[in-house]
Amino acid sequence: MIPFNKPYMTGDELYYIKDAVLRGKISGNGYYTQKCHNFFKEVIGFRNCLLTSSCTDALEMAGILIDIKPGDEVIMPSYTFVSTANAFVLRGAKIVFADSYSDNPNIDANLIEGLITSKTKAIVVVHYAGVACDMDTIMDIANNHKLFVIEDAAQAIDSYYKGRPLGTIGHLGTFSFHETKNIISGEGGMLVINDERFDKRAEIIWEKGTNRSAFFRGEVDKYSWVDVGSSFLPSDVTAAFLFAQLENLKKIQSRRKTLWNQYYEGLKKLENEGLFELPSIPAYASCNGHLFYILCKHVEERSRLITHLKENGVYAVFHYVSLHKSPFYELENDNLELDNCEMFSERLLRLPLYYELHMEDQNKIINLVISFFDEK
Repeated sequence: MIPFNKPYMTGDELYYIKDAVLRGKISGNGYYTQKCHNFFKEVIGFRNCLLTSSCTDALEMAGILIDIKPGDEVIMPSYTFVSTANAFVLRGAKIVFADSYSDNPNIDANLIEGLITSKTKAIVVVHYAGVACDMDTIMDIANNHKLFVIEDAAQAIDSYYKGRPLGTIGHLGTFSFHETKNIISGEGGMLVINDERFDKRAEIIWEKGTNRSAFFRGEVDKYSWVDVGSSFLPSDVTAAFLFAQLENLKKIQSRRKTLWNQYYEGLKKLENEGLFELPSIPAYASCNGHLFYILCKHVEERSRLITHLKENGVYAVFHYVSLHKSPFYELENDNLELDNCEMFSERLLRLPLYYELHMEDQNKIINLVISFFDEK
């Protein structure tokens, strides 16, 4: 069976983990945590960042930092992972879901202004598949209405909007290093802080609501509980694993982009024949090779294609069930219809894409997709 995903090991992960252990400090904010922070600042250009135990944690930190309170409204796409919404629901926010574009799962920026009320506090955008949202339009809307913008860039490492790294445009950005992402640490994430007013408080929230980091820098003579917070920082063992991946970022990205392009070229003929649709990348966005999908005509066709692939040794999956159609949301909200979100939920099929996907296996997948539609 060709798997949907396979975590890639660069070869130095265990070496750095051993080194972290021998250094005698494997709790959070150690030697490798700082090396990762420095990499993101110096190589990618993030202004300030903090590793977290997951992207979920980073989103929860963002909710605390912008002071979400019960009754506040947060606008976000419905076509996303549950963590995007949960982080703000936990603070008491009301989630206001927006539809996707018809040709792109990202939030339709043209719909956002119509959803803003006196209670709106923030806009959360999700760069699905590492493809940028229309950030100029979104930031203009946010600035005009004095709203915060948080970029859920879980899938968007090494992706750009008009040449700017995703995660650096909104007030805050969040990333994931889950084993299904391009750069991994098993579980892991990061908060990117683009607004300097959040710098000091972010570090305190990160350290369980204490000024512990300032104490270890010698800035205070003792540390104490000064704010709300939690244990959001990961073990330095996790950071050691991540650093081995970061050192190979260019190599990993080159391979994944090659695989993405080979899928696109191999299946383009069928799209031209109107049999399905391939991903649409806006002119302002780049592609980071995170995932490759096709859009089938309807849910029944997608189910048959999944079965066809599985029977021939290929594991392919669909993606999100739109959150506005989830049992949790529908308990208190009736009859919300977001046609494009629902379309992507029913028609989108993800094909295997991982660093060690061999060319012959990818050709097999492409040929199986072609044979399925030929038989029709």
